[in-house]
Amino acid sequence: MESTKLKWEKPSDEQVIAKKVIGLNIKSEPAEEDTEDVPNLADTSLLQKIIRNGLVDSKRDIEVQRRDPNSPLYSVKTFEALHLKPNLLKGVYAMGFNAPSKIQETALPTLLADPPQNMIAQSQSGTGKTAAFVLAMLSRIDTAKPYPQVLCMSPTYELAIQTGEVAAKMAKFCPEIKMKFAVRGEDLPKNTKITDHIIIGTPGKMLDWGMKYRMFDMTKICVFVLDEADVMIARQGHQDQCIRIHKTLPKTCQMMFFSATYDAKVMEFAEIIVPNPIIIRLLREEESLDNIKQFYVKCRGQEEKYHAICNIYGVITIGQAIIFCHTRKTASWLSEKMSKDGHSVAVLSGDLDVEQRIAVLDRFRAGQEKVLITTNVLARGIDVEQVTLVVNFDMPMDTEKQADCETYLHRIGRTGRFGKSGIAINLVDSPQAMNICQAIEQHFGKKIVILDTEDAEEIEKIGA
Repeated sequence: MESTKLKWEKPSDEQVIAKKVIGLNIKSEPAEEDTEDVPNLADTSLLQKIIRNGLVDSKRDIEVQRRDPNSPLYSVKTFEALHLKPNLLKGVYAMGFNAPSKIQETALPTLLADPPQNMIAQSQSGTGKTAAFVLAMLSRIDTAKPYPQVLCMSPTYELAIQTGEVAAKMAKFCPEIKMKFAVRGEDLPKNTKITDHIIIGTPGKMLDWGMKYRMFDMTKICVFVLDEADVMIARQGHQDQCIRIHKTLPKTCQMMFFSATYDAKVMEFAEIIVPNPIIIRLLREEESLDNIKQFYVKCRGQEEKYHAICNIYGVITIGQAIIFCHTRKTASWLSEKMSKDGHSVAVLSGDLDVEQRIAVLDRFRAGQEKVLITTNVLARGIDVEQVTLVVNFDMPMDTEKQADCETYLHRIGRTGRFGKSGIAINLVDSPQAMNICQAIEQHFGKKIVILDTEDAEEIEKIGA
């Protein structure tokens, strides 16, 4: 980050920030090897942001909901159509954005409209959400006013730093815009009066600076952004902190609420934070299973499951595959077994820090390993275009041992991406697993066909 232009207090050097983000030693909560490997939502979100090489080219439709049918709603195909300040437009192009992404086409005209519109926007990682709200933040600033006008909150230090990096790059040619991090390690004298225009940080530090020590006037905030809202409400205390901050903001403050998921809990929270919003939702690719052939294989224990995988690999040509296990212990066992038999495999589980996970995913995306064995830590959001096969070595189930249909959707949604066809194979080794398979079939209304992996001709047909 160029401190001479953007005047960040600390950290002031882009390489230092990158080192902090990329080199973070973030681990999920410790778990026993033979227990379920539960994903940490904040870690997963950070990983998605770091690993993403470019925007997802989604062909899915945008769903728009308006409580006020008279609210303006526009769409643009170029950034020039937004009538941005010239130096902001220059920054957008310098970041490599040539045209608005699908979510940006609809979100940006609304976010930049006058009078300001409140918005809830949902789309998967890599679709351009962060760039959309950062551009809106930067556009709303009046640099003649030497006080905070925008608050942008993320659930963790690391995610706030990521947003700050995007803002710094986009405002590269706008040295008059001043920004500050409100995160751990950023300590100011108690009588400090903040003169930066934008504050990016976490809820606890925002509360301290704005309400406890009154370092800035909350009633002068004109834009309030809540990023990673689905992660925010999953973290203890963050929801209450956000509501406390929200109550101090003026009624004229523009509210922007961004989330990767769009469930009842997120919407319940959103209705507290964002009054009369325009809701924009980019449908996820894996919400449709039309491109995925689904099968199940009857097995008797882990050894037969492994034998089934070997039979499949011996018959059909597979680009790359992801195999999902319920526990780290099973993932480790399967990895050792496949490696001994000459398969090129990688393992990704919750006991790896973010830097290690990035290294594993980079190798897999580059095709250095053909098989990625993982747990639910990778069930959501990581897209590898070459993946043609997903295997559920263990059927997904919730804490009550019932079918976890949402996790199943996200797991097999790692294939059948970008309009291509995919294959999902479920290995069923008990009456309970069979019940889960049947419940999933009934839930989605899509037939899961039995597959005999001892019949080479039958296996050949699924790859046709």
